[in-house]
Amino acid sequence: MFKTPAPDALTYQSGFGNQFGSEAIAGALPVGQNSPQRHPLGLYAEQFSGTAFTVARSEARRTWLYRIQPSASHPQYQRLETQILGQQQGPITPNRLRWNAFNIATQPTDFIDGLIALASTSAADQVEGVSLYVYAANTSMQRAFFNADGEWLIVPQQGRLRIVTELGVLDIEPQEIAVLPRGLKFCVQLKDTNARGYLCENHGCALRLPDLGPIGSNGLANPRDFLVPVAHFEDQHQPVVLVQKFLGKLWATTLQHSPFDVVAWHGNNVPYKYDLRRFNALGTVSYDHPDPSIFTVLTSPSSTHGQANVDFVIFPPRWMVAENTFRPPWFHRNLMNEFMGLIDGAYDAKAEGFMPGGVSLHNCMSAHGPDNITAQKAITAELKPHKIEQTMAFMFETSKVLRPSRHALECSQLQTDYDACWSGIARTFKPFDPDSPR
Repeated sequence: MFKTPAPDALTYQSGFGNQFGSEAIAGALPVGQNSPQRHPLGLYAEQFSGTAFTVARSEARRTWLYRIQPSASHPQYQRLETQILGQQQGPITPNRLRWNAFNIATQPTDFIDGLIALASTSAADQVEGVSLYVYAANTSMQRAFFNADGEWLIVPQQGRLRIVTELGVLDIEPQEIAVLPRGLKFCVQLKDTNARGYLCENHGCALRLPDLGPIGSNGLANPRDFLVPVAHFEDQHQPVVLVQKFLGKLWATTLQHSPFDVVAWHGNNVPYKYDLRRFNALGTVSYDHPDPSIFTVLTSPSSTHGQANVDFVIFPPRWMVAENTFRPPWFHRNLMNEFMGLIDGAYDAKAEGFMPGGVSLHNCMSAHGPDNITAQKAITAELKPHKIEQTMAFMFETSKVLRPSRHALECSQLQTDYDACWSGIARTFKPFDPDSPR
C-alpha cells in the first residue's frame, strides 16, 4: 500500500514538544506564512489541530500539512459490521484482576482487527479518562486508520512495527513506544511474523513530560531522546480504505488517493517514539522504597493538580541498594487505579503468574502488593547491592476507576485464582515481652 523506505533508511528529528518542520521536496514548506494563495508545488495547506484554538500557547498543539489532496476529499463513512472486541463494559467489580497473555489469531488479523478492549474509565464519548487495550496481529494493514476518540500510546511486547503516518514513518520494537495524536492517519505494518502489545487511548490532555520538581533539570525521560519522523509522501491514484474510530465504533470510507500524501509539514502536533531503555531511573540510596511516580515517563494532567488523568510509568532494570528496607513495592491501597503490563522478564513484586504479555488491574483502594513468595524472600534477604536485570514492566495509572469490559471478565485468559498469590501469608508478629529489655 505504501512504498516505505528500506529499514536502514529512516531518519528522525529529536526533541519533545518542539516546533518541528520537514519537507520531502525542497521548497515544499512555505516560508513566512502558513496558507499561501498558490503553493509553488500546487499543494493544499491543511491545519491539523489537536487542541482548541484559544487554549494557552503552552498547551496548543497544531501542525500545518502541505498535501497533494485535502483530507476533505472523501465520500460518506459507513459503519463497519466488524467492531473492536470488548467495547461493551462489564458489570462493576471491586476485585483485583489478572489476565494471561492473549493469543495471536491463526486467521489473518491486522492491528485494528487484533484490538481487544480490556478496561475503560467510562463510555467512549468521554472527554477525560482512558480506554485500555491489548493487540495481537499477524498481518500488516492493507488500509489506513485514524482515531477520533483520543491519543494513542502503543507499547509493543512482541514483534516490531512500522507505523506509516501522514507526517512520516516510525519503526518501533519491544521496549520502545510510539505516541500518535488524536486524528492522525496511519497504517501499521508488521516487520516480524507476529506482533502483540498494549495500547492506552488517552481521552484527556495530551501526554507530556512530567515536571521534575526537586529532582532538578535532568533525569527520567530526557527530551532529546524522543524522536519525530521526517516528511515522506506517496502520490498514488488507486482506492484506499480509510477506517476511523468515532465514539468507540468503526466507520469506513474509500479514498481515491493515498492518505499519506503530505509532502511537507510544520508544527508540534506530531507522532513520536521513545526508547524505554534510555530512561534515567532514579531511586533511593539510603532507605525505603520510593513512590512509583519516580518512574513516570509521560503524564496527562487532570483538572485536579497533582492527580493525573493518566501516568505512563515503567519499571526498568535498576540497582536496589536501600539499607534496612523491605525492597519490593510495599503493600498499599491507592486512590489511583493501576493497569499493569509486562514487556520482558519478570516483575520484582510477583514471583509467579505474571508473565510477559499479561495484564493486572488494581482499582481504587484495592489492597495489593508483592505476592507471598516475594514478601517472605524480601523479609529474610541479606541486603547487599542488587541489580534487577532483564526486565521491563509498565503501568497505566489513572485517577478514574477502570471498569473491565464484559469480554475481559468472561475470556479464558482471566486468572480466576489471582487472589491466591496472597493467601497463607505467614504470621510474623512477635509481641514484646513487657518484662524483657528492648
